[in-house]
Amino acid sequence: MTNQNVVVSDPKSAIGMAIAVSVSNSSFFSPAVPKPPTVPGGYITISLKKLETGGAGGAGRVGAWVDSMRASSPTRIKSTPSLSDTEALSAWMLHHPSALRTFEQITNASKGKQIVMFLDYDGTLSPIVEDPDQAFMSKEMRAAVKDVARYFPTAIVSGRCRDKVYRFVKLSELYYAGSHGMDIKGPAKGRKYKKGNQSLLCQPASEFLPMIDEVYKALLEKTKSTPGAKVENNKFCLSVHFRCVDEQRWTALAEQVRLVLNQYPKLRLTQGRKVLEIRPTIKWDKGNALEFLLESLGYANSNDVFPIYIGDDRTDEDAFKVLRNRGQGFGIIVSKFPRETSASYSLQEPTEARTLIHT
Repeated sequence: MTNQNVVVSDPKSAIGMAIAVSVSNSSFFSPAVPKPPTVPGGYITISLKKLETGGAGGAGRVGAWVDSMRASSPTRIKSTPSLSDTEALSAWMLHHPSALRTFEQITNASKGKQIVMFLDYDGTLSPIVEDPDQAFMSKEMRAAVKDVARYFPTAIVSGRCRDKVYRFVKLSELYYAGSHGMDIKGPAKGRKYKKGNQSLLCQPASEFLPMIDEVYKALLEKTKSTPGAKVENNKFCLSVHFRCVDEQRWTALAEQVRLVLNQYPKLRLTQGRKVLEIRPTIKWDKGNALEFLLESLGYANSNDVFPIYIGDDRTDEDAFKVLRNRGQGFGIIVSKFPRETSASYSLQEPTEARTLIHT
């Protein structure tokens, strides 16, 4: 773990104050589920390595980006599933069963474990919308998150700026990990997770702030000629949203982003759902954020902890992989369609995520 810009409250306080709740109806368990084979008639996968390097030359790089943009585009999904689509989903569900349908089974298998909840925001707690500034969570979802946080340490892990995701969620008793985990802060209130006036703060990419601001201004200027493109400053990373960009303009937009990033070798590009993400090249992602929070809570080497991570985006895969490697807890992917994932279970949409955490 990094020691840069980290202040941690007494980790034992989080454990000592955690409510001793019977897990007979609230716990979870993840069996060792092997990685699924390729689903017949299934999804397209573009590796992040290809996305970031794109082969030789700018044209190759842009071509790889556009291929990946198309692969993750909801506009390219058939409105009426064919028989092969249905079969592919059924095959995929064998390896990633519904967390709701298997709730009782996985509950009974995890008794005695301390649950720690990790929740993505966009596409998990809120629906994916055209305007990212309008991605509000419902009152029912907020109540469900507030309720689960009464019993278990709960963190929101998002690519959004931490302050922005806090304004969406509006719950001060949670942990917030913004900028894909590069900006972590502990609860503003709640003795259960905090002792005295000490708090938790982790910002491993602080040195990149001036560069991020510089690139943000450059991208605003470069992409202003592309209708529908929106550049979002998430403090330690940047997002170029293309959800409202006509597909015929995606190549031009990718080229605009490439021209800017060519000047900044210390930044890298990854992709989420209808968004290009620009981040520092440091080895830090949502998986590192998950490990940091578990360590801060005193569960780094504990056999009695059960982390649960619910997310819908490819950036959440880093956290899913950490859970698989730890052999503890499990990841739940929120997706209506078959896709390559390291998650153990699945949910189809945010309403199902609300049902699960409220159960």
